[in-house]
Amino acid sequence: MLVGSVVGMTAPYRVVAVSGSLHEPSKTTALVRAIAEAVAERADVEFELIELTEIGPSLAGALRRDQLPASVEEKLVAIETADLLIVGSPVYRASFTGLFKHLFDFVGQYELVGKPVLLAATGGGERHALMIEHQLRPLFSFFQALTLPLGVYASDTDFDGYVISADVLRSRIDLAAERALPLVGYAASRPTETLLVS
Repeated sequence: MLVGSVVGMTAPYRVVAVSGSLHEPSKTTALVRAIAEAVAERADVEFELIELTEIGPSLAGALRRDQLPASVEEKLVAIETADLLIVGSPVYRASFTGLFKHLFDFVGQYELVGKPVLLAATGGGERHALMIEHQLRPLFSFFQALTLPLGVYASDTDFDGYVISADVLRSRIDLAAERALPLVGYAASRPTETLLVS
């Protein structure tokens, strides 16, 4: 659990990060964790990391949500009840990984309405950066989530092994966290209600 503090906060934000990487260790996992840490430096958070390397084998064989084991159902509930989602995937054949999409196929259609989602991706070079806009953003627009305007993309040259080494990337992460928090606070303060928008 990551815990930060801000004067005046009464309850921690529930921050859930999803790494769509199929490998461990992973640059994508390092990126979404670093974003969560930047948020935790600015607000009280309860943090949960969901890695497809851990749940993928249990996820891959299911066709319906009621076929999933309890351990994966718990992860879906965490996604649906988060105050902030941080989602990241390596660029794989011009898109996110198939298991990343399969995980979100099980998320309730209206469970992410209005939920702030910070988008992130990793790839071999800067030419892959538009995956955030062309693939990730439309997926979460389907859910009517509040995708934050500033996504975070990292290329291989931003890392030393699996550790972020580029100051420019660290600055992007900090800026994304700064811009996310006002929207997270607004969304978390709204009355609980069911929004069904066709």
